[in-house]
Amino acid sequence: MNLREQLVSIALAWEKEFTVAPAITSAISEYDAARLLGCSEDEFKEAMKGQTAVTKGTDFIWKNQRFQIKANRPSGRRGSTVTRVGKATNYDWDFLVWILYNKKFELVEAWKWPVNIYQEKHGARNRLAPNDMRDGGERLK
Repeated sequence: MNLREQLVSIALAWEKEFTVAPAITSAISEYDAARLLGCSEDEFKEAMKGQTAVTKGTDFIWKNQRFQIKANRPSGRRGSTVTRVGKATNYDWDFLVWILYNKKFELVEAWKWPVNIYQEKHGARNRLAPNDMRDGGERLK
């Protein structure tokens, strides 16, 4: 079992025991986005050097491109669905990758947006939904 699988397994066990999963979606989605883009695990380790959980704007830099990652996962509750997507609050990145997971942190779909197109389509909007993220980006999965 690799490190990602271990983290997900622990989070799901925690959720089963205490009802609410620990906040791992950001860490998992940054890793998954990098891998979807073709970044090797070693390259991802290098890209994460110097990053913190609160680094503004850019989640990682790979091949001189800055990536912002957003992700959603429904709660484990029956009938739970994702209806709202976090909106980027700045444009200090070159590409945004949005990932949708199922309740087991399995990747359902992923979309890549260049900053200019994302800003043009969503810059003035206050609220985004999954369908907004499917309209104009490049599907990665």
